[in-house]
Amino acid sequence: MMADAGPLLHGAAATLALSLLGTILATAIGVAAAIAAQCGSILRWLITVYVSFIRGTPLLIQILIIYYILPAVGIDIPPFGAGVIALGVNGGAHIREIVRGALTAIPAGQIEAARALALPRRLIWTRIILPQVFALVLPPLTVEFSALLKGSALISVIGYVELTRQSQYLLASTAHPFIIWLLTALLYFAMCFALATVTDRIQRQNSRRSLA
Repeated sequence: MMADAGPLLHGAAATLALSLLGTILATAIGVAAAIAAQCGSILRWLITVYVSFIRGTPLLIQILIIYYILPAVGIDIPPFGAGVIALGVNGGAHIREIVRGALTAIPAGQIEAARALALPRRLIWTRIILPQVFALVLPPLTVEFSALLKGSALISVIGYVELTRQSQYLLASTAHPFIIWLLTALLYFAMCFALATVTDRIQRQNSRRSLA
C-alpha cells in the first residue's frame, strides 16, 4: 500500500491546486456580484437569476455544461480550466449570498458618515466596508472552500486526474479497494481539517488584535 501513497499524494496536490484556484475565482465573482447588485436594478436582476440557477442545479451538470457546451460555441477549455471555472462559478453564487449577508450586518451609520465626509465610493468600499466584510465572512468562506474541495471530486468525470480519479486508476491494480478509498477519504479529511485549523488561527489573531 505504500506504493499507492505516491499517486494519491499527487492526486491530493492536484485537488488542492484545482480547489484553491476555484476558490480564488469564486471569491472574486462573489464579491463582484455582491457589489454590482448594489448599483442598479438590472444588474441586481441578472445576479439574482445567476444565483438562482447555480443554487438550483447540480455542480455536476454545471461542469458538463462548461466542458461540453462551450467548445460548441468555439471556446475550447481543457479539463483543468473547465474545473476551475465550474468551481468558481458555483462557489461565486454561494459567496455572493455570504457577502450580501455580511453587508447587511455593517451599521448604516458608518456608510452615511463616510458619505457625509464626501469620501469617494471606492474608498468607502476599500477602507470601511470590505475590511469588515472580510472579518465577517471568513468562517463561512472556510465552509465554502471545504465544499468546493470536496466537490472537486466531480471534476474527475471530465478526465482531470485529481485525487478521486487517481484512486479510480489504482483500483485496477489492487485487490484491496477498501484501503484505497479509505486512504482517499483520509486525504480529503486531512485537507479540510488543515484548512479549518488555519482559519481558526487567523480568527484568533484577528480577535487578539481587535482587543489590543
